[in-house]
This record gives sequence, structure tokens and C-alpha cells, in this order.
Amino acid sequence: MRRLMMAGLLMLTLAASAQREDPNNKYLVWTNNITLKDAVADSTANAAEAEDSTAMGFIEKNFRYYSMCDWKEGMKFMVIPDKKDMVIRTFADASSNLMVSSMSLRHKVMIYKGHSNDGGLHDRVNFVLEEDTTKGYYYELPNAKFEDYCYTKFGVPTLAYLGDVDIAREVLMGKKLMTNFDTYNVDISTTSYGYDKKKVKIGTEVTVVAAGVGTRQFPVKLIVEDAEGNEFFQNVAISRTNSGLRDEEFGEDNVKHTFDGSFILLGDAAQANGKYQEYVGRNVYTLYKTRMTLKSTGDKVEIPRLTGFKILAMQAIHGTNHVIVKLVKDDKEYSKEVTFQRENVAGDIDGEREDYYFSLFASGNVGQSKGVRKENMADIQKSIVRKGFNEAEVKLALGGPDKTLKQGRAGNYQWIYNSDLGGNTCVITFNKNKIVIGIQK
Repeated sequence: MRRLMMAGLLMLTLAASAQREDPNNKYLVWTNNITLKDAVADSTANAAEAEDSTAMGFIEKNFRYYSMCDWKEGMKFMVIPDKKDMVIRTFADASSNLMVSSMSLRHKVMIYKGHSNDGGLHDRVNFVLEEDTTKGYYYELPNAKFEDYCYTKFGVPTLAYLGDVDIAREVLMGKKLMTNFDTYNVDISTTSYGYDKKKVKIGTEVTVVAAGVGTRQFPVKLIVEDAEGNEFFQNVAISRTNSGLRDEEFGEDNVKHTFDGSFILLGDAAQANGKYQEYVGRNVYTLYKTRMTLKSTGDKVEIPRLTGFKILAMQAIHGTNHVIVKLVKDDKEYSKEVTFQRENVAGDIDGEREDYYFSLFASGNVGQSKGVRKENMADIQKSIVRKGFNEAEVKLALGGPDKTLKQGRAGNYQWIYNSDLGGNTCVITFNKNKIVIGIQK
């Protein structure tokens, strides 16, 4: 009965607060869809049935990996038992040397107190409870001395490293991110690890609204919110301290549980997002008509040739050769998926061009192109060439010619364009002053 009353009190507190955080344990956070009914209904559930669940400069600067050899007294961890921990107990009571149920320590914060050996075959890793430092516990190493064991990735079972969580709460709260994976999670209860899957479009801009504890393997639970107020989360291993996984185990299915596998930092926190960062801040214009996603509505809109933009961000899509370019024009934001490697796009009438960055964009401000007159821009934007155009205007309208021919002794010459679609060729004739005097299609 007391447990039910406490769950009800907790949920009333959550409902009255914009912060989805346990008032008695700041490391427990939930997405904002949780309701009082859900929590009370689940509050009597058997805990044994709980479900398992490159902004590299910024990350490496703030989140340091600590092997057990480097652990300092005072480091904090939370007990997050897995299913197997219901059978295999991790800790012994230091006063009685009796093994302790992992579930009795669930969500308890433990403080590291160094290692020791009391004359037994195995060294011990010592802890005290944060809530009562007179209560001591230890983990007995299974088969080695501490100095041999501490270099491995095994660590101490059930313990999620809270150092990363504290740093995430300090440096990531309120930060703008972009999603880098297509599936995230939504909480279904405050009293178990249950969650529902949520599909999210890669490249969605989100804000970090809460950071708490996740699991032993992926200790930082980041809750983010999109522009429509939808919240979802991902559990990530940032420094990987005591995660219990080897580096190679963060590939394939676990990529999404790395920070850069799920998120890309934006704004002032984005420290050199790989090789594409050099493009951020450039003025560019489109070389042919294309479609982009308008941020405010999510709709695909048609963008004419020679439309100018400024690049706001470049987001590499994990596991592909593609990059999402974020652009702005007249205070409206757009996005376009491109590649920096030539690919033949099946079914695309523009063939290689459509998603190849250097075919789609040219650097600079089209309105300031040397030799291009403003009165001709409307025609140029429609790929129309008229008599009286100069070379710069023809090149901006049609691109570089496929072939150049000299014509007679008067100094005239021709630019020949072969149609990409197999139609008629276009022949532009210039006089010796580089002015168009003839157009033949």
C-alpha cells in the first residue's frame, strides 16, 4: 500500500512540474507522455520482469574514459540490475560478507572507495551508499588481482557510471542537436525500464530537455524534444566508462547507443563536424531546379535554378555517403540530402547530378557574378539564352559547353550543348566580342 501511495505522490509531483524528474532521485527521468494512470497501474509490477533495454572535439573534451585502474575514490555509480543479476548477485555486505540481492540495491547510488584484499584469494572493489556512508559493500573480482583486472573492459556488473550523467546535465541541457538515427524511445512507465519505439526522421532538429541515468552499458539517458513538442530518448555510452562492452561491440546494433550514432551537435557546441565543417557558413546557389524540405512545414518545395542560400550546418548520415545540408534564405530554413561521391541514382532523370553536391551547388553569390546583368537574370534562371548575352550569362544559364568550334575567319565561334535527355543539341554562336549572335536548337 505504501508503495502505491508513493507512486501516486511521485506522479502528482511530475504532473505539476515541467521537469520529468524523480524528486527523490535526480538521475531518474522520463519523457513527458507518462501519465498518473500508467504509473499507478505499473507500480505493483514485478521488477524481475523489467525490460532490457562527430562532434568529437566537444565530446572528448568533456567526457573522459576511465579504466578501473584510473578510478578515483568518490566516483559515483548507480545500481542498474539486468535480468541475469536476479540470479547472479554482484555485491556482498562488508559487515557480514553475505551476498546481497541486486534488486534490494536497485537505483541506489554507490560511491567508490578503492580496492583491498583481506587475505582472501581475490581482491575486492569497495563502495559505500551515498544515502548512508556507514553501509559498505564490495565486489569480489572473479579471477585476478586488481592490477590485472582493471585494464580489462569487464568493470563492475550492474553499475552505471554517473560521472557522464552529471556532465551531460551540465553541458548538454538546452543544446541543439540533430537526430542521426531513425528510431528512438518513449517511456511507458516510471517503475520499470519499459518503453515504446518511435520512428524519427533523420536530420530532425531537437533540444535536450533532460538527462538522467540509462543502463549499465549505456549510462546516459538523453531526452530530447522536437519542434512540435514531441519527446523521445536514447540511452548512450559517451565515455564508455564501466559500460562492460569492448570497443568493437559498439558497432552494428549498438551504433545507435553511441552519442554520434544518435545525435549531431549544432550551434556553438558543434566542434568541427568532420570533413564537412568547412562548408558551414558558405554562400551557395543552385545550378539546376531541385526540391528541398522546408523546415517550418516539413513539406518538399520546388527551388528554382540560381537560388542563393547560406549553409547553416552539415550533418553526415551514419553508415552512408550522404550528408544533410541545412540552408537558409530570407529567414526560411531548408534541408537537402546530398552526397560528395558521384552516384548514379536509379530513376532520377538528372542521373548523377541530383544529389551530387558539386553538381547542385556553386559557391558564391549569384547576384554578384562578374559579367552577369540583373536584367537578364529572369531568363537565366529559366535556362533561356537570348541574343546579346555574353559568355558569363550563357555559362550561368546552360553551364559549360560540351564542345567548342571556331567558325570562319571573322572570329566567330560556337558553343555546342548536347541534351542530357537525348534530344536536340543547342548551338550558341558568338562574335569575336564574345556576344551571342545566333541560337540554334
